[in-house]
Parts: sequence; C-alpha cells; structure tokens
Amino acid sequence: MCGIVGAISEREVAKILVEALKRLEYRGYDSAGIAILDAHHQIQRLRTVGKVHELEEAMHHQNLSGQVGIAHTRWATHGKPSENNAHPHMSGEIALVHKGIIENHQALRKKLAAAGYQFQSETDTETVAHLLHQHLNQGQHFLEAVKMTIQELEGAFAIVFMNSKEADRLIAVRRGSPLTIGVGMGEHFIASDHISLLPFTQKFIFLEEGDVAEITRKHIHIFNNKDEAVERKVHQLSTQQDAIDRGIYRHYMQKEIFEQPLAIKDTLEGRLGSTKILEECFGPNAAEIFNQVQQVQIVACGTSYHAGMVGRYWLEGLAGISCQVEIASEIRYRHQVVQPNTLLVGISQSGETADTLAAFRVAKSKGYLATMAICNVPQSSLVREADLVFMTRAGIEIGVASTKAFTTQLTALLLLTAVLGRRHYLTEAQEVNLVELLKALVKQLNRVLLLDPMIRDLAARFADKEHALFLGRGIQYPIALEGALKLKEISYIHAEGYPAGELKHGPLALVDKNMPVIAVAPHDELLEKLKSNLAEVRARGGELFVFADEATSIENEPGTHFIPMPTVDPITAPLIYTIPLQLLAYHVAILKGTDVDQPRNLAKSVTVE
Repeated sequence: MCGIVGAISEREVAKILVEALKRLEYRGYDSAGIAILDAHHQIQRLRTVGKVHELEEAMHHQNLSGQVGIAHTRWATHGKPSENNAHPHMSGEIALVHKGIIENHQALRKKLAAAGYQFQSETDTETVAHLLHQHLNQGQHFLEAVKMTIQELEGAFAIVFMNSKEADRLIAVRRGSPLTIGVGMGEHFIASDHISLLPFTQKFIFLEEGDVAEITRKHIHIFNNKDEAVERKVHQLSTQQDAIDRGIYRHYMQKEIFEQPLAIKDTLEGRLGSTKILEECFGPNAAEIFNQVQQVQIVACGTSYHAGMVGRYWLEGLAGISCQVEIASEIRYRHQVVQPNTLLVGISQSGETADTLAAFRVAKSKGYLATMAICNVPQSSLVREADLVFMTRAGIEIGVASTKAFTTQLTALLLLTAVLGRRHYLTEAQEVNLVELLKALVKQLNRVLLLDPMIRDLAARFADKEHALFLGRGIQYPIALEGALKLKEISYIHAEGYPAGELKHGPLALVDKNMPVIAVAPHDELLEKLKSNLAEVRARGGELFVFADEATSIENEPGTHFIPMPTVDPITAPLIYTIPLQLLAYHVAILKGTDVDQPRNLAKSVTVE
C-alpha cells in the first residue's frame, strides 16, 4: 500500500513531491513523510501521522527548501502508525523510502544493534538505512554500498536512497515491487506508480526486476540483476491514460473483466517472497493474531459472499482450519455461538456495505479473537474498524456487477489460507507450490481471456432464453453461484446456481430444451461425478454449455457445447473458471440490450440495510 516518490531537479521539489503523494492516496496509507536535501547539503525531514494534507499543513511551519528530495505514504506493516515509524528513515547521511517487506529484518536488526546502531522505530525499513550506513563507513562509494546492501536483503521491495554527501544523485532499486523513472528536462523523478508523476512528465522508464538505477539531473544509469549496465526503453504516455474512461472498451464491465490479470498482479505485488507468503501484508500485529487463530468466520454479501464460500474450501482443505461463511444480513440477526480463538473476516468491495459493517460492530461484543477486513477501498469504514486489513488493489471498479473485485478477493483469501495454514496443516513444500501457482496466475488469466470471441458467439443461444441453470461441484459450486448472479444482474435472465449433485433433488424438474445448463468442469477429483450429472441433463433434453479442461474428454455433440479451458491446478481453478462466466454474462446482456454498467434496481455500494 505504501507510495514512493523522489525528485532531483534544477527547481524546488517539495511541492512536486507533495503533489505526487496526493496522487497516490488511492492506495491507502496511515502516515506520510518527506526529506529534502537543502543548499547546505543537510537533510531536512518532516513526518506526520494521517493524511498528506496534514503533512502539507506541517510544511507551512517548517521551511523545506531544496532541489533533491524523497517522500512516502506508509501503510503500517512493522510497527503501528506513528511519527517514528513513518518514512523517510535515516542513518547518518542516509535517508530512504521503502515499499515492501524485508523478510530478514529481525536478523539484520540484531547484527546492527550489536555493531552499535540504535533504532528509533519498529520498522523493517530502518535496518536498511543502518546497513547502508555501515557499508559506507567501510569505505564503499554510494552506488557500490547500495548494491552490497540489497544483496543482504530478503523479501520484496522497492527503495529510493538519498545521500547528503553525494547530493547530485538518487539511487533506486527494484526487487519484487515496481518502480518507474519519470524523464524530464534537467530533472528526473522516481515513483512507485507513474500516475503520481503525470503532472510533471509523460516520459517514463519502467524498471525491470532486479534493476538498480543511479539518477542525476541529466543522466540515468541502470544496472540489471547481473550488475550489467543496460538501457531501458523510454515510454511516451499521455495524461489521457490517467482518466477514468473506457478506452477501447464498449462498457466499463468489459474493461474491468480484461483488467483482471493486472489487478491480480497488483494484489500480489510485494506480498510474495521467493518461497512463501509475506504475512506482514495483513498488518503489523498479524503474526501475533494468526498464532492464536483456530477457526475463521467469514461474513459478506452478494459476490463477496461467494468469494467467502470459495475461501472456506481453501481454509479447510489446505489449511485444516474450521471455517464458517454466512451472509452478513443473516448473522447479525441471530444468536451466535462463537468458538474460542475465532477470527472474523469481513469481505466487501466498497468497505461501506451496511450489513457487513453491522455484523462487524456486533462482533465486538461476541467474543471474537480479532476482526479482519478484505477490501478494495482505503480509509473505508470496514478498513478503519478492523484489527487486520488486506487491501485488494483492484483499482476503481465502476461496473455495478463486480468482476475484478471478486477475483482479487479470491486472491486475498488464498494468501490468508497460506499464512494461517503454515501454523496448521500446510507444509513448507505446499506453500512453495502455492507461491508458484500464484506467480503463474497472470499468464493463465490472459490465456482464458482469449476465449472471448468463442463465448461471444455462444451468447447468441441465450438471446431468447428466460431461465438458466449453473452447475458446479466442490469448490466450483460457489463459482456456479457467481456465474448465475452475473447473468441475472446484467441480462435479467432468471439464473440459479446449484451443486451438480442436487439436480436429482429438485432442479432436474425444470430442465428441458428451453433451459440452458452451464457447467464448470475442471479436471479434478469430482469430474466423473459431474459427468454423471451432465448425462442426467442430456437425458432430459437440456442444452449443455460446458467449460471444461481440455483433458476431460468432453466433446462437442448435439446438445452439448464444449468450451476448452487450459489445464490448471485445482487450487487456482476457481479464479480461472470465473472469467468465462463473466464474459458470457456480458455478451448475453449486450444481446438483450440492457444497461450493462448500471443494471436496473442495483447500486454499486449498498450502504443501507
């Protein structure tokens, strides 16, 4: 959630840095700070808890003047929000801002404390400042000292360094967390998100993994992860790219469906180590709480409720932790029996869903161990009231029918499963495998989006339908529910999701040639059971639309439409199989002529009961 900006210029940079920080506020933060190198080569630092405007107000009372500076917005991971924990951090002539997590900070802290360094904060970041200072004291030049420092760091991070003794340069490093250089005339900038720099330049260099960049007013020198000098392409962007518009897409919903690979990439940014999930991303006291968790209670509404249902399969199947999932509007009005050491997890795109908030507030008197929010909107009520927070980073979602918010919620729940599971049933090898699966997600999602033309053609078979049935088994049952919800929300076709095994207990009576049946069929342990259920549909004359793994041996035949899906691991299959159901709903709604982005009777954020 942290935001980084830096500038080296022939003009004053304090106002530039603050304006850039304001454009990073959407990411969420709890404190802000700035450090300026003045004309006497002294570092002037100012830090405040709260919003950027509070930092800006404090600057009116402290003269910050200089042409080189760095600034930061912080989301607490190590240490509570406080002035001492806010960035920039300093050690002697060094100041730095950091985004990400240093996994081995405790070992580094012990080593540095033994060497005589005194720590002023609880953060992992301060260890980096002292470590760099130590290397400088051993006679290394600034650039070489930075390179030596980052070799000792484990984790995912982006860092910008400033040195009062080498006032003509900034040094930036990227490992697992993005950084962008803004290219100007007689000035250059650095930021964690190019959006923050658009008022000052439209030329950008996007650093690649492992890059180290030395930045002066006139030159940019970049070294790759092999310490080889390299050239990176300068991209010319337009301020129009910063606007909230549909671009090449006909509707916001379509745009947001295709944004899901990027949204999930952003959600994972800085939260994956080389072999494990970085649990600090859930909050500064996450480990203390997670050590005590024995059960999980999830509360949510609508699409978020379906995400919670998928989470239950993961938490119980992978982590070995008992999990209950309930609609927030129901749990708040019944007597609850709360088991000891239960974590209450509220899931909400907006963070302002009235029923979910009410359930949270009631929970405070029910004996839950702690509360946790999975949310897409920083500073929302749910985020402010939770003990732990995971921001999904889906970006602005305008379409009322949620798409990228849902898949980023699933991603968050899978990360939560890993950090809780390592305390119970999840082995180290299983977590390593899970990290690899998460790293492969973006590529797999992009591949599934290539099915769009095929799904658009199939949508024509729904144009005159009034009802539809969605089927799934096991962890795919909630995906069937979500697929049905999407279709009914935007096409106004009555659609229901069912566990496929329930067909013979009632829904089969509805099946005929006018009732399309949509099934999700990954190659998992329930595939043969599902095939039997599909045979029941065909025997009654139902028309099947089967999204299935290419290895399932399901084929196109009269009455059966086979949509080939890539072979994926059953763990991440729910994320992959969600996408084609979203596309199907979208294309059917187009044919029906409905208002895709603003369907009748619905609102994006339900803030009333």
